[in-house]
Amino acid sequence: MVWRHKNRWFRRWLVVIVFWAVPVAIVAVREIQEEMAYNAVDLERSLTSWDLTDAQRAAGAAARCHGEPDEARAAGCPAAVLAANAPRQQEARDEYTVRRTTLAAYLWHAFVGYWVVPAVTLFLIGMVIGGIRRALRRPPSVKSTPNH
Repeated sequence: MVWRHKNRWFRRWLVVIVFWAVPVAIVAVREIQEEMAYNAVDLERSLTSWDLTDAQRAAGAAARCHGEPDEARAAGCPAAVLAANAPRQQEARDEYTVRRTTLAAYLWHAFVGYWVVPAVTLFLIGMVIGGIRRALRRPPSVKSTPNH
């Protein structure tokens, strides 16, 4: 029955840390949802917008070049327009990948900063307090002196 009260602070620490994980997870999930929704809309806008010259507009390319590149190719968009817009669209895809990577790195740092660091700090404080309490609880050792 020694375990029953021995590490009460450790169990309390676990409860606090588990409950602290809930708001951290909620904030992280909302941040992921908002940021990725914004990034997806931005990517979609970049992939579905077409830069056309005046000559291409006059030739009717604007009516055939709409949507994503595969959709535009299927609709009969001229190869010159597809080739002219391909680098910009690839840059948009690359930017989307960079944004996802940056978001993952940001969330990792936030997780460490808002959950791991407080957990370790509270654990260390609990250990120090437990050590002090244990030291104060023990009676001072009495040295026996031989009687002469």
